[in-house]
Amino acid sequence: MRIFVVMFWAAIAAEIAIRAPINQQRKKQPKPEQHVSLQEKILLGLLFISGFLAPLIYSATSWLNFADYSLPAWAGWLGTTLILLAILVFWRGHADLGLNWSPTLEIRTEHKLITTGIYGVIRHPMYASQWLWVFAQSLLLQNWIAGFFSIAVWMLFYFLRVQAEEKMMLDTFGEEYREYIKRTGAVLPKIG
Repeated sequence: MRIFVVMFWAAIAAEIAIRAPINQQRKKQPKPEQHVSLQEKILLGLLFISGFLAPLIYSATSWLNFADYSLPAWAGWLGTTLILLAILVFWRGHADLGLNWSPTLEIRTEHKLITTGIYGVIRHPMYASQWLWVFAQSLLLQNWIAGFFSIAVWMLFYFLRVQAEEKMMLDTFGEEYREYIKRTGAVLPKIG
């Protein structure tokens, strides 16, 4: 149903609106030294293709129709719920993290370890948001390339990136971060 495609693009617009002010503020800050590996560049490119370019082609053309699948209407409404939840977690993560956010692995000069708000419960709300997003995308865009492919790309990115990020945070914040790991879950709250 086209309503689910519209919901997907409305969610994209919401994420852009949430992140735009932070990007504007970041441009005014001194740039930290960045080391973006070829692997990360490739993974970020694949994320762009699976999360934006393929959905755009799917939405604007009939080129990907051969890869369509059909789910019941309730699956699309579940996708709508998941994507709304993804936007909420995404917004809260940005609100709590502020200028400490970066699209690449980097530590800014005045970088602080944020352990309050949503970060008091999970260490990686942006990644939690993306997990919700990719499952929602596969329910909203019922196409193996525009919808489901994003899950595979995200899994690869997540499992490679989170290890490097956790190491960077341990190297920077040491024992403070080790204690933080003991109290919080990575993308789901710790129970017990």
